[in-house]
Amino acid sequence: MKLDRVIAVRNNKTIYRDGERCVKVFNEDYSKADVLNEALNQARIEETGLNIPRILEVTTIDGKWAIVSEYIKGKTLAQLMEENPEKKDEYLELLVNLQISVHAKKCPLLNKLQDKMNRKISQANIDERTRYDLHTRLEGMPKHDKVCHGDFNPSNIIIAEDGTPFILDWSHATQGNASADIARTYLLFWLNGDIDGADKYLDMFCEKSGTAKQYVQKWMPIVAASQSVKSNEKEREFLLSWVDVVDYE
Repeated sequence: MKLDRVIAVRNNKTIYRDGERCVKVFNEDYSKADVLNEALNQARIEETGLNIPRILEVTTIDGKWAIVSEYIKGKTLAQLMEENPEKKDEYLELLVNLQISVHAKKCPLLNKLQDKMNRKISQANIDERTRYDLHTRLEGMPKHDKVCHGDFNPSNIIIAEDGTPFILDWSHATQGNASADIARTYLLFWLNGDIDGADKYLDMFCEKSGTAKQYVQKWMPIVAASQSVKSNEKEREFLLSWVDVVDYE
C-alpha cells in the first residue's frame, strides 16, 4: 500500500489515495469501536443502493486502524461552489435533491438518532435545567426511521468525472427524523460562515420536501446542543448560542 498522496487531513485522521483506493487512516488514540462502527455504517448504507464509495477492507497500518474504500475521482460540491459562484443555486438544488434521496431510504440496523442525541445532550456543557428541557423536547418530537447522514454538507458530496454524485463520510449515520438532519446541515452552513447559503438551503429544502420551516427550527437547539459535544471551543460557543435562540412553542 502506497500512502504517499494525502487527499485530506482532518481531526484524528488522514486520508490518502492509493491508486484506485482511498485509505482513511485514524490516529493511534482513535476508538477502535468508532472505526468499526463507521465501517459498518458504510457497509449498511451500501445496501440501500445510494451512490457511495464501496468499502474494500478494514485493516491496520503501522498500528493504526484504517478503512479502505473506492477512490472517486472528481471534485466536491464545495469546490465547485467556490469555483463557479454563479452556479451556487444549481449546486444547492443538487445538494437538496441528494439529501431527499437519502431520507427516502430505510436502514433498520443503523443506530437510532434519538438515542444518540439523548447521549450527547447529557454530555453537553449546559446547565441542568436546560439539559432537562432539551431531553423533554426531544422525547416529544415525532419518531421516524429515515436514513440521516448526520454531516450532510457540500464537502461530503463528490461529483465524479462522468457527473455522477457520490455521498461520502457515513460515520455519523443514524435512522430517525429527517428534520434533525436538515437542522444539522443548516447549522453547518452557519459554522462555515455562509449564512446566505444556509437560508437558501433551508427554504429550498422545505419547499421541495413539503416540510414546514418552523418544524425544522424546533430541532435547531436540540441539534446544536448535541453537536456541541465534540466541537472545538469556537464552534461550541456558536452552537450553544443556538440552544435558546428558537422559540420552541
